Amino acid sequence: RGTGSSQNEKAAKYIAKQFKKYGLQPLGSDGYFQQFEAKVKRVVVPDSLRSARNVIGFLDNKASKTIVVGAHYDHLGEGKQGSSRAENSYGIIHNGADDNASGTAGLLELARIYTQNSIQEPVNFLFIAFGAEELGLVGSRYFVKNATIDLSKVHWMLNMDMIGRYNPENGVSIIGYGTSPAFETIFNEMNRTPFVKHYTGYEGRGGSDQTSFYEKDIPVLFFHTGGHDDYHKPTDDADKIDYQNLKGILELEQAVIEGSFKIKEMPFRNTDAKK
Repeated sequence: RGTGSSQNEKAAKYIAKQFKKYGLQPLGSDGYFQQFEAKVKRVVVPDSLRSARNVIGFLDNKASKTIVVGAHYDHLGEGKQGSSRAENSYGIIHNGADDNASGTAGLLELARIYTQNSIQEPVNFLFIAFGAEELGLVGSRYFVKNATIDLSKVHWMLNMDMIGRYNPENGVSIIGYGTSPAFETIFNEMNRTPFVKHYTGYEGRGGSDQTSFYEKDIPVLFFHTGGHDDYHKPTDDADKIDYQNLKGILELEQAVIEGSFKIKEMPFRNTDAKK
């Protein structure tokens, strides 16, 4: 799924097909798609400027606020973008099962859940599969500069990147806890007992697409199961994904999402300064 590749294009079309199946409203600039160009900075191939796209679907619940749910769907393709951690990996397929097919699967599952239930939630949902994250958060940065909804109406943003390799000793990391005092209320009121082990990180910035929203003064939470030896290597394959705990992480995310329904306002807190 390297940016600009036919495989990446196929993945984008698959996501759009699922969005259509779930009845999401297309909210790109061209149907479900939002086109942009991304440059390969660590040039390993001569054609460094690539065509890319975000895939965007909207669940309109006629509410005043919208929760953005995001995950990037691109990866390293055949290791020609210059960011593979494996030796002699040029031309070898990097499947990126954890990074970030796991997050994309979570995105599609949450879209399925909230479109197929019989409840009209008190918020709208904007589901975004971001392109070109591996080239420097290009897709999410493009979106916030060319948003297809009013960003002032965004309640908060949930991002999933690498949620498939759960470590039972550490649990899942939830970065961005400090970006709104409302998150403290949500987690304090939530019964954490039934859910997978988790811990919170205060800061809003991090190496994934929630950073683009944080920089627009939007509260964010970033779910991440941590690094591992297969990160950015051809060995990041599907047989290593912990599917049971991936499901558990999504159940935790649902609890947080639904806890935020009770919060009328989510004031933004800049976490760049020390707590």
